[in-house]
Amino acid sequence: MKIQANQLSSHLLKSIAPCYLVTGDEPLLVDEALDAIRVAARNRGFTSRELHVATAGFDWNALMASTGNLSLFAEQRIIELRLPTGKPGKAGGQAIVDLVGQSGAEILFIVTGPKLDRSSSASKWAKAIEQKGVALPLWPIGVRELPGWIANRMRAAGLQPDRDATSLIADRVEGNLLAAKQEIEKLRLILGEGKVTAEAVNKAVANSSRYDVYKLADAALAGDAGRSVKILGGLKAEGVEPVIVVWALTRELRTLATLHDVIRQGGDLGSAMQKSGVWRNRQGLVRSCISRHPQGDFHKMLKATGRADAAAKGQRAGNPWHMATDIVVGLAQ
Repeated sequence: MKIQANQLSSHLLKSIAPCYLVTGDEPLLVDEALDAIRVAARNRGFTSRELHVATAGFDWNALMASTGNLSLFAEQRIIELRLPTGKPGKAGGQAIVDLVGQSGAEILFIVTGPKLDRSSSASKWAKAIEQKGVALPLWPIGVRELPGWIANRMRAAGLQPDRDATSLIADRVEGNLLAAKQEIEKLRLILGEGKVTAEAVNKAVANSSRYDVYKLADAALAGDAGRSVKILGGLKAEGVEPVIVVWALTRELRTLATLHDVIRQGGDLGSAMQKSGVWRNRQGLVRSCISRHPQGDFHKMLKATGRADAAAKGQRAGNPWHMATDIVVGLAQ
């Protein structure tokens, strides 16, 4: 069967399916859904867990062989398969169908991947999971729904935000749920539980000594490579998700690439910055950064952030922190 995100909790309270297909392009929603399924499974005796990632050259025969090696002390097992591309191929598709057939009392089979396209959704392996177990497609939170989502998360954390506070946070994170989660956790640490106003949010952000992705972007735009690298190291040390860092760099680079194209076509940079929503106190930073870079530079760096994003999500090989370092140094130079 197919269920929606808001139905998962009630589903897991009643029962646990033999297999699950969890898909979506929002890492936070996918991770939290998987965590909920794992907790429910552990409560029902599934104490052992195996994780397989189907990257290029993945050995599907080895995956199938592993299902026959049941431990004497942990007979109930969770087998997770990550599909970075959402397309397992012919051999992989058949292996998934076979594993779905084996799932049940002793094996809980979970497949996860990005949002599936129409052909993948209609594939034999996806239909097999949906027929025997549960398909859980997770959709991004829209702009209109984001303030409400943030308000609910804040209340769950013991905070009581007013409408302006949630709107301000929504504006800061621009749809990135991992960034929103980080902001909420930071506010709880700084303000403690209780009422939260927009003014309190502004003060908390201003008084926080923690590094954040906004400082990183500003340092890079200002041409300060040393400070950029130092902030990046601070973000890593604080446990900030690399996906958030790459998202912030991508956002800046998209704006810079658009503005650079306007100049190349003979347009006015000041007007273009206003149309792009660049704040007045950042326009000097943006102007100086654009003047330092030749045509096409920002588009090249955008491709690099795409690779870093894929690495941060486990969809390709590489260290996202190293990639992010190269990007901020390149942006600052």
